[in-house]
Amino acid sequence: MSLDSYVTLGRSGLRLSPFTLGTMTFGEDHGWGCSPEESKNILATYLDRGGNSIDTANIYTNGHSEKIIGDYFAGHRALRDRVVIGTKFFGNLYENDPNGGGAGRKAIVQQLENSLRRLQTDYVDIYWLHNFDPATPVEETLRALDDLISDGKVRYVGFSDVPAWATAEAATIARLRGWAPIVALQLEYSLLERTSEGELIPMAQALGMGVMPWGPLKSGFLSGKYSSATTGPVDTTRAQMVGAPSEADYVVIDALNAVAGDVGASPAAVALAWVRGRPGITSTLVGARRMDQFEANLHALDVTLTEAQRATLDDVSAPALNFPAANNRMLAPMIQFAGATVDGIPSVVSPLLRASSARY
Repeated sequence: MSLDSYVTLGRSGLRLSPFTLGTMTFGEDHGWGCSPEESKNILATYLDRGGNSIDTANIYTNGHSEKIIGDYFAGHRALRDRVVIGTKFFGNLYENDPNGGGAGRKAIVQQLENSLRRLQTDYVDIYWLHNFDPATPVEETLRALDDLISDGKVRYVGFSDVPAWATAEAATIARLRGWAPIVALQLEYSLLERTSEGELIPMAQALGMGVMPWGPLKSGFLSGKYSSATTGPVDTTRAQMVGAPSEADYVVIDALNAVAGDVGASPAAVALAWVRGRPGITSTLVGARRMDQFEANLHALDVTLTEAQRATLDDVSAPALNFPAANNRMLAPMIQFAGATVDGIPSVVSPLLRASSARY
């Protein structure tokens, strides 16, 4: 597989690379990340390899990430319409401005105008709600986004880190009102974070939304820097922010490292390949602080896991999910008479139910 093996994003006509370039590391404003020069080199390498999807947000490095991207495309104007640029709104960059963030109409319009200025473009391809705003009626948010699409300033709408129930409500309202649909979700997903398999990913599959995972290396825990046998400090500038893996994490990390040794690839590449091959996944967000890290991550496109290797990783990282997945499987025998399958598993009528049905 390569970066130009484009995939369709949800129930839309938008086509993306299987890896989206995540740019939270663009800029050193937070004390970590990469310089503007290194950021532009990573961006150029991604585009040269056939990548076409770039993800940022208004709050990434206090707007500097958007500025770096805008500066790059200002010098490569012919490339702008050939790429998909997504940015996010919600975070407030302005102290003492109660309308500087959130999902209200005034905030949305203001945040978009500022993002367009930093990106030096007149539209964004995907505009993402970056978080759940319980204080704003969802109708206000959706109508404002629909108006921005009508104005030509936004092409598609996505939700990031919003609860499944709130996303489903918004998607239903948008469909009933004839407003712009929610075509995709961003959510945290990795071998160390699989709780989204309980509701978010099944919801996205049912409602025709693409899924774009962020954090596929879990803050570097799955990058190969860690193992239970490693002693001493790990070389990472984010240690104070992300902490260290737990004992339970190390069980998964050690299994990943072992599979990586069998595959002959880095643990990061194997972790990314695992995410890329999961059901419902469209395009995975991949970022890096250095060019060598980015190049290493791209090797995941060349990794093919065997069924046994994938099963090993699936089993060791299996999440403790509540309703609906576990309960639905228990109910499978009861609905077999309708010819149904549950979570893709054909149901089998139990002897008890056979006896009961024969009796009555």
